Amino acid sequence: MPRRRLWSVFPSSTREATDAIVANLLLHWFPARMRVTSLAWLPSLWLGTVSWVLFVSLLVTGLPLMVFYIPSTREAYQSIKDIEHVVSFGWWIRAAHRVGAHLMVIAVTLHVARVFLTGSYKNGIGGREQHREWNWVIGVALLAGTVLLSFTGYLLPWDQLAYWAVTVSMSIVASAPVVGDALRELLIGGRDVGQPALMRFYLLHIVVLPIAVAALFGYHVWRIRKDGGLARGDAAAEDPALTMNAIPAVIYRVAIVTVATWLAVTVLAIVIPSPLQEPANALVTPNPAKAPWYFLWLQEVVADTTLRLGPVAINGAFIGGLVLPAFLLVLTTLWPWLDRAPAGTVGAWLPRERRVQLMAFAAIAVLVVVLTIVGILRGPSWHFYWPWQAWPGVPARF
Repeated sequence: MPRRRLWSVFPSSTREATDAIVANLLLHWFPARMRVTSLAWLPSLWLGTVSWVLFVSLLVTGLPLMVFYIPSTREAYQSIKDIEHVVSFGWWIRAAHRVGAHLMVIAVTLHVARVFLTGSYKNGIGGREQHREWNWVIGVALLAGTVLLSFTGYLLPWDQLAYWAVTVSMSIVASAPVVGDALRELLIGGRDVGQPALMRFYLLHIVVLPIAVAALFGYHVWRIRKDGGLARGDAAAEDPALTMNAIPAVIYRVAIVTVATWLAVTVLAIVIPSPLQEPANALVTPNPAKAPWYFLWLQEVVADTTLRLGPVAINGAFIGGLVLPAFLLVLTTLWPWLDRAPAGTVGAWLPRERRVQLMAFAAIAVLVVVLTIVGILRGPSWHFYWPWQAWPGVPARF
């Protein structure tokens, strides 16, 4: 009897495998049959599933944190200390939430990179009913939403690291001509990062952005199914002989990815403690004051482009903090309509026909990674220090 209750998850015939999609609400995500290549590990690396699992893990770990956290500049820091030292396993819950947030930024970024490298934002052969270009736009929006989710949560501990990371980021926003100051005040609710900023970031973090990301993800997955699954540029991929029942094959793979992702979060949360510095103090500026790690490359660009050439001063915050990221965001969003590669290259890893744009993408990616590493290695007064070099007045770290 128990076996028959789970027939939609573990069908015993082709008919049951097909009916399972209709009978089981959760399995509506998947088509009745999938290409054998779509179920392999390499074509997609299953990064989309990893991203979703991490998002669910953030919801699961975020709920108990929300119960104990107090969004007040007077009590936020102490509530974080209570979570760390008083609440049972609170240290692990906070660490798992923090690790999951960072991993989600990485996973979604890699997923977007995978789609670009395989040209999967374009319609393949026989793709007249496909609209993969617009699903790429949704994917870019999901990446932006993921970064904003992490960024809004960055302020909540209300320690020096959080306070000055947000302060540095908001100073970059304020550098925009005409609208900079108004936009900064809109985001933080005043001239300084205080109670209004904490409350706005808190509501964005626990309500607005999670709902937006979940809604966009739902549409994103639905659009993938409407477009026929993973993008393929070869007509042979449509051969029925190259497809198989999605159930239970996809269930096994999703289960493996889910368990592996949760295991990674669990282990990393144990070995990587969550930092908590001194309480936020607007009168004591740390040296150096750094943005979150995923914005460090922009902070490095800001530092490198802030120059004075005779009587002319170049505003690095405007160039590196606003113009450059806005240009890259617009270019990335519009790229499916700019890419003229043939349909036969869709879904293929590193095709020769796309080598120029792939080399340009690789160059930008390497530059961002290098600038991020350089930003991590910056020390007092934004000077460069190798990991084994001691900062002035600080003992060697290795």
